[in-house]
Amino acid sequence: ISSSFQVTRQWFTSLGIWGVGAGTAALLLLSVTPLVKREFLVKVPVLGSYYEDKTPACDKPF
Repeated sequence: ISSSFQVTRQWFTSLGIWGVGAGTAALLLLSVTPLVKREFLVKVPVLGSYYEDKTPACDKPF
């Protein structure tokens, strides 16, 4: 039972690292879309002001 716990722990560690990497890559690739900016990136405490849309309303076409 001890060895199966170690194997399971190794798999979860590896899957966790790959999951964080995949999530980071997805956010990097999708950070240019308005939906991801508005719904997720603006709400991040430290980075929110960087992704906040500061374009005046008169300069927006829609």
